[in-house]
Amino acid sequence: MTTTLRNATNYQAGLSAEAIVARDYLSRGRTLAEKRWRGTGGEIDLIFREGDRVVFTEVKKSRTHEMAMQRLSPRQMRRICATASEYIAGEPRGQLTEMRFDFATVDQAGTVRILENAFMEA
Repeated sequence: MTTTLRNATNYQAGLSAEAIVARDYLSRGRTLAEKRWRGTGGEIDLIFREGDRVVFTEVKKSRTHEMAMQRLSPRQMRRICATASEYIAGEPRGQLTEMRFDFATVDQAGTVRILENAFMEA
């Protein structure tokens, strides 16, 4: 498989995983605010509203949930947090906005696992 084809396949798999995760959150009454929101520091896969709280969600897909979990690094968490800070600056309460960082994994069967408050250590 060529690099270009592999990149396109990975991109489509990522979009599919994000759609699966978005449906899961929506089924639990969350409101989707943004998909693939891009700030100057990077991109956040999904942003939801949960009442007054903003939930930033990073999505990873792999053959297993364990493999997907290994793909999120502390450096990436810091980048997502910095990008979230940029997003929150546009909220009415600014940096006082209640927020949470979730990590969602999708396995090859399309099963979703969500780890809430996943960035506590970042």
